[in-house]
Amino acid sequence: MSADRPTLTLPIDIRQIAAILPHRYPFLLVDRVIEFEAGKRLRAIKNVTFNEPFFLGHFPGTPVMPGVLLIEAMAQASGLLTQLSDAFNATADQLYYLVRVDKARFSRPVVPGDQLVLEVAQKRLLRRMGQYQCQALVDGKEVARAELLCAAPEKNA
Repeated sequence: MSADRPTLTLPIDIRQIAAILPHRYPFLLVDRVIEFEAGKRLRAIKNVTFNEPFFLGHFPGTPVMPGVLLIEAMAQASGLLTQLSDAFNATADQLYYLVRVDKARFSRPVVPGDQLVLEVAQKRLLRRMGQYQCQALVDGKEVARAELLCAAPEKNA
């Protein structure tokens, strides 16, 4: 890597993640990035605790992480892949929105005490749109997967 390109030290912790993503508590759903390959893939962790605010109502007595939040966690990991990769391409700080979810599948519930491992692979990045293959695992077993499409708004929008 040349001297004028940024360097990256893993793991990337929650403070660094908060400097990259616009999300904040209680909606920041990635705690740490443990693997990263610019423009290709990212692996991150979300530690699921009993103190998560969504467990109060989903479901009392049988807490389960909502599927939509599993999708959101995968989307945030996708955003981290894009933003970290863009830092290497000098176009960082572009805000991306989740615009499409395809082939979503949920295999088993995520409960307090689980460590959610988010694996994201960039399939395509064209202009202001990125397509990602995402998987969420607990104890090495898939709990959710989806293909996500994220897009940046036009500068004039």
